[in-house]
Amino acid sequence: MCLIGDFNYFCRKNQPKMSDFYKTVKGVSQGIYREKMSRFLAFAEPVSSAEEARTVIKRYANEYHDARHCCWAYMIGTERNEYLSSDNGEPSGTAGKPILGQINSFELTNIVIVVIRYFGGIKLGTSGLIVAYREAAKLAIEAGQILECHEQARLSFTFPYLSMNDVMKVVKKSDLKVIEQAFDNVCSMTIEADADKVPALRAQFAGIDGTSIID
Repeated sequence: MCLIGDFNYFCRKNQPKMSDFYKTVKGVSQGIYREKMSRFLAFAEPVSSAEEARTVIKRYANEYHDARHCCWAYMIGTERNEYLSSDNGEPSGTAGKPILGQINSFELTNIVIVVIRYFGGIKLGTSGLIVAYREAAKLAIEAGQILECHEQARLSFTFPYLSMNDVMKVVKKSDLKVIEQAFDNVCSMTIEADADKVPALRAQFAGIDGTSIID
């Protein structure tokens, strides 16, 4: 039975931010690697948080409950500074680390890769396991589509109803995504935009009569 545990945790702190862009996978993709009767089923999925990644891992662990091992790794955030991996009973460093290594090799983030192993009765040894988990993860990534995305950020503010036209002019001109809005005597709105554009948008909205930015 696949269990979630025996994990290795890595977290880089205070790393400088290099870019507002990041690479991730477009959707679910799968790779299969076979070695000496063992089958390694690898699945790559885009996720936006560690919690979502853990949910995906549990789903595969439950679906493939009859497998010997359910190993995984995930990377979260545009700064790529939150990541976790698990060998799930395999010798230390032979499964989760190679999976995470492929995520790093492709410079991906907001991704989880799960590799399910069905044991074929022949031991692969430490080097064989490393190769198997690495290649399975690589095949899953290569089977999908890699996207370059722009980091998004949200901005919330309130404004009087009389300023509605001015607010909507900025929203339409900048082609902003409206996440939430409420219209009354005092209106409120939350927008989402490219992170590097938010400071300028903040200044634009703050310059409209009666508008108050919500920090």
